[in-house]
Amino acid sequence: MTGHILSGDLTAAGFAAVGLQLLLIVLGAPLLVGGMRQIRARMEGRVGAGFLQPWRDLRKLFRKEPIRPHGSTVVFTAAPPVLLASTLVIAAVAPFLSTVSPLDGVADLFAIVSLLLLGTVALALAGLDTGTAFGGMGASRAITVAALAEPTILLAGFALSARVGSSNLAAIVASSHSHSVHVPSPAGVLAGVALAVVVVAETGRLPVDNPSTHLELTMIHEAMVLEYSGRDLALVELASSLRLTVLLALGANLFFPVGIATSSGLLPLLGAALVLALKVSVLAGALATIEVFLAKWRLFRVPELLAGSFLFGLLAVTASFFLAGPS
Repeated sequence: MTGHILSGDLTAAGFAAVGLQLLLIVLGAPLLVGGMRQIRARMEGRVGAGFLQPWRDLRKLFRKEPIRPHGSTVVFTAAPPVLLASTLVIAAVAPFLSTVSPLDGVADLFAIVSLLLLGTVALALAGLDTGTAFGGMGASRAITVAALAEPTILLAGFALSARVGSSNLAAIVASSHSHSVHVPSPAGVLAGVALAVVVVAETGRLPVDNPSTHLELTMIHEAMVLEYSGRDLALVELASSLRLTVLLALGANLFFPVGIATSSGLLPLLGAALVLALKVSVLAGALATIEVFLAKWRLFRVPELLAGSFLFGLLAVTASFFLAGPS
């Protein structure tokens, strides 16, 4: 399947829309994580640190000098910038606010999945580079999850792109926006379930991983970043919150394309920004609420969960070809 390059808006307004989208996601990602923590705290009977606590933590970490393990190489040092840069590219090119952008041609399904995998591999190599048992264990687990999760993202995207004839995300979102009747189809529902499980796995949420633990028997993400400190840790934490935000936003626009702008005008973009913030907040709140009632699964059960999501993705692709109606 070839990528379909849309005729993006190459004007100053188009690039301003990209800047607005990037700014919204970067500023909102730590607030989203803080809100999820606050929801969990309230439901568990605790006061919580507040929505702004992730930004306070980042400010504190950016002021500290990084301490790197003895014997580590440039792989350890380069992993946080690579992780952050790959996520920022996704935040800039994906159709979050508008289906018309000068970067539409880059927003291909294969490119987005490759960028996600690039960040995962960079962090896994950094965990191995430290030479510690925790780092190697976390890297092994992260690659196992990625090997099962990334193909599912592709399958979910294929299911939605079948009626469009393109793997370009802007084209898929534009088609969903124009033909919203196709979204609640069997293929759309199956793809939505598959992508929801993948988002949980990719972002290290319960029951796949516990983002608030340092118990060696349960760690995946935290095991790879235990040796990071200072500015390096700040980059990793910011990138992690960005990955959660972009995946939730992408899922929201693929399956709930209400409110997305079809031009680069200021008022449509501001309206789309408000709608996107609302949709992502609802999804994040639902995820945080569900986590309160879940326990961390044993690692050996995680492949079963991801295999189930892969099956849903495969069924979604099958349904998209055999049950698709005229576009």
